[in-house]
Amino acid sequence: MKVDDGAMEHALKAEQVAGVTSRLSRGSNQSGMRAYNERLVLSLIRQSGALPKASIAKMTGLSAQTVSVIMRSLEADGLLQKGEPVRGKVGQPSVPMDLTGAGAYFFGLKVGRRGVDLILTDFLGRVVQQVSKKYRFPTPDGVVAFANTAIGQMLDDLPEGGRDRVSGLGIAMPFRLWDWVRQFSVDYGEMSGWRDRTISDEIGKNWDFPVLLSNDASAACGAELVFGDQEKPRDFLYFFVGYFVGGGMVLDNVLYTGRTGNAAALGSMPIAGLGDSPRQLVDAASLAALETALQSGGYDGDMIWEAPGSWDLPEDVLDSWLVEAAAGLALTVLSSACVIDFECVVVDGWLPVTVRTKLVARINHQLGEISLAGIEAPSVREGTIGPDARSLGAASLPLSERFLVDRNAFLKG
Repeated sequence: MKVDDGAMEHALKAEQVAGVTSRLSRGSNQSGMRAYNERLVLSLIRQSGALPKASIAKMTGLSAQTVSVIMRSLEADGLLQKGEPVRGKVGQPSVPMDLTGAGAYFFGLKVGRRGVDLILTDFLGRVVQQVSKKYRFPTPDGVVAFANTAIGQMLDDLPEGGRDRVSGLGIAMPFRLWDWVRQFSVDYGEMSGWRDRTISDEIGKNWDFPVLLSNDASAACGAELVFGDQEKPRDFLYFFVGYFVGGGMVLDNVLYTGRTGNAAALGSMPIAGLGDSPRQLVDAASLAALETALQSGGYDGDMIWEAPGSWDLPEDVLDSWLVEAAAGLALTVLSSACVIDFECVVVDGWLPVTVRTKLVARINHQLGEISLAGIEAPSVREGTIGPDARSLGAASLPLSERFLVDRNAFLKG
């Protein structure tokens, strides 16, 4: 008997997504848990793609009736939409349900050392609008003014009804900016204004949606978690190589930011073996170090702040930076593995894909050269988001807050 191609494809997909449930908590049929169950359904579909009700019921342990109620509610709210029916050998065809791009919108504001970016994404994480501004160094007044103006313009450009579906603004920025005056090459007074300002509160006063704040590298890690390759271990360490290098940490499929929101501040980690005295990782593996090397060689350091795809760097300068950056990152990976037994490390950044590939290869090579008794080095792989990870990570903050499973809140409740 010939098996229907659509049914076979559906069966294969069911096998592929079967492991997703093990990465999420199972559902509850008890009253009062509907908000959690809705988040669970949306999280499963986001990770696995379109799914029929029967598959969701099987994966979550929810009753078919409970799943039907949830799916109808999410469809009525414009968050889910029906796909093409899939016919099996017997019975009624199953109808997969998928996320609706226009179901919700999210702003993501990235405050960088050399510029600020605002993006608007849809429910699928696709960038709908984007605007950027360059500067020599960030100031609170400049960032707040830019954000409020750009948000107003983007809201005006949304289709009818779109404004009501904006679910929040996430802000990704380095914490304690006033501590980095040396690296910015500015006077302390020019950065001290950040000490007493909370721009998330200032911007939030102007809008009727929530505003969330995160360390920029942690936000980039969140983008990898929500929008990136879903075939990653439950626990992984993350590096984003930008003007400075920063880190993020995922434990049990949850972005862990710690008591002050600054967990995995890996750029500040002391490293040894690269000179006569210990330095911080930021001194070796940041693009600020690459910019300095370019300027010392008589080249224009500003070239690396254009789109990464347009880089045209002298090979000797780039290679020297890669050697030192990889050595520093490898030492940081091993130091971190002494604390938490990570299976995987993800490296991304404001880098051309070819440079990111070379950097990851060199880190893995360095790990193979360093013998550290009692420690098994984790594997290092490339990130899947790229240069926009911080902006997308910022936008993922309100998405996760409102629509995805928060396992910690569930367990506490």
